[in-house]
Amino acid sequence: MTSTRVALITGASSGIGRGIAERLAADGITVVMNSRTAPETPLLLAGGSPALHIAGDVADEGDVIRMVAEVEKRYGRLDIVINSAGYTKFVDHADLDGISVDDWRRILDVNVIGAWNVVKASARLLEASGDGVVISVSSVAGVRPVGSSLPYSVSKAALNQLTRTLARALGPRGIRVNAVAPGFVDTPWTEGYDDRREEVARIAPLGRVATPVDVADAVALLLGASYVTGEILLVDGGLTLVD
Repeated sequence: MTSTRVALITGASSGIGRGIAERLAADGITVVMNSRTAPETPLLLAGGSPALHIAGDVADEGDVIRMVAEVEKRYGRLDIVINSAGYTKFVDHADLDGISVDDWRRILDVNVIGAWNVVKASARLLEASGDGVVISVSSVAGVRPVGSSLPYSVSKAALNQLTRTLARALGPRGIRVNAVAPGFVDTPWTEGYDDRREEVARIAPLGRVATPVDVADAVALLLGASYVTGEILLVDGGLTLVD
């Protein structure tokens, strides 16, 4: 069993998930990465060894159970879960014909049920940790009617409520559950959306868009906040104050 804390990060191959993985590894946490495909560049942990990567779809309960079992077999513990896996389809909210029932199902399966699958499978190990923490990557689209598509916005609102209800349910077991809710973040998802990027930089009080490092900083803040649970921390540079 490793003596350092172990974190399982879903959706960790790129973007926000990768940024969180890099930050936690730099802080000396043993990171386990999950995504459907392996990252192009391995993540090195303290000491120079590559982080374990486990391929799997969080929407598939069997994949998640296997994933958590592999973490336990390898390290004997699990202290932190970061739900960063996400899915969307970019469709204007007014374009009702642009979204199919299958789109709804996939978005909800990954963004909501996927997070549920990971927490449910990890709860026993998180409780045994004595300081178990769950942090989900939500979005300002979960608190305002904005975002890449209508079902994406709904899924993030559901993830926020899942965060609060799990915090209440798992608090007595010593597990804290919070979420970060970024605004516009420079990631592969937002490539090509230059007009929106410029607009956010112009109107946000902090005068720029977010980076994965900004989101990772917020995650690190919540990891250290031992008496905070059930919170949705906006990471939007003040955008929701004016937009």
